[in-house]
Amino acid sequence: MKKLRLYYEEHNKGPLKLLWKHFAPQHFAFFGLVLLIILLSLAVLTPFLTPHDPYLQNSQLLLVPPSWQDSGLVSYPLGTDDLGRDLMSRLMLGASYTFGLAILAVLGSLLVGLVLGALSGMSKGVKSSIFNHLLDLALTIPSLLLAIVIVAVLGPGLLNTIWAIMLALLPQFIHGVRNAIAQQLKQDYVTAYRLDGANQRQLLFSVILPNTWEQLVLMGTMALSTAVLDIAALGFLGIGAQSPTAEWGAMIADSLDSIYLAPWTVALPGLLIFVTVLAVNLVGDGLRVAMKKRREN
Repeated sequence: MKKLRLYYEEHNKGPLKLLWKHFAPQHFAFFGLVLLIILLSLAVLTPFLTPHDPYLQNSQLLLVPPSWQDSGLVSYPLGTDDLGRDLMSRLMLGASYTFGLAILAVLGSLLVGLVLGALSGMSKGVKSSIFNHLLDLALTIPSLLLAIVIVAVLGPGLLNTIWAIMLALLPQFIHGVRNAIAQQLKQDYVTAYRLDGANQRQLLFSVILPNTWEQLVLMGTMALSTAVLDIAALGFLGIGAQSPTAEWGAMIADSLDSIYLAPWTVALPGLLIFVTVLAVNLVGDGLRVAMKKRREN
């Protein structure tokens, strides 16, 4: 039985529902989101999904081609490498290193950048000016070059790679948060809230930060593709993940000697890096368009 409504009540959709309403019709962005969900699932559930031990060597199964070739084996769908290790299992595990650790690096850098950017954006005077000039100087250095310098100081290894990428991404997060806060401080509702007696802390947490989450999401999405490429590049150069770690960039470097005999050992990790970066960029572009349409409506 239908409920009797004495008063008309208008139900407005929340900001997330409106964002999804404008994001879902974008087919390429939606496809990129599906790919990211699959990659994230692999990064989390890889220990339970790998058909073979990613580090188990088998001298009788060296450079077995993928199963769609005549000499391939069904039990090794993507073939094996030069040490007889299952390539499919290593690629699945590589999602945890290249993609999963990239997410952790971006989140860590975003949190630190949010704190420092908020301090920079809310402060004025000589200290703020000096900090902003140093930040602009750091932004002129490419993130990969900065990460290489930091790894050279800290030493090679996967853990040092994560710290290096976090520090390399930090300037752009601080710069983005500072600009977002400076833009919010010019709005009329911020001025009204300040005239109402709000202090700096109340202004920041109650008004400014809730209105900058869109910029933070976009910055994090775009930085994720940079982090994936940087982790893979450092692993390829031999100063990031070290062999036999199943990281996609390190896997490409380890298989370069056999590229003519077994091109799939190089092509498949490279294809996964390409697909991951493409998916992240598609989602980031879709979010940008969706947020723009939501503001216009």
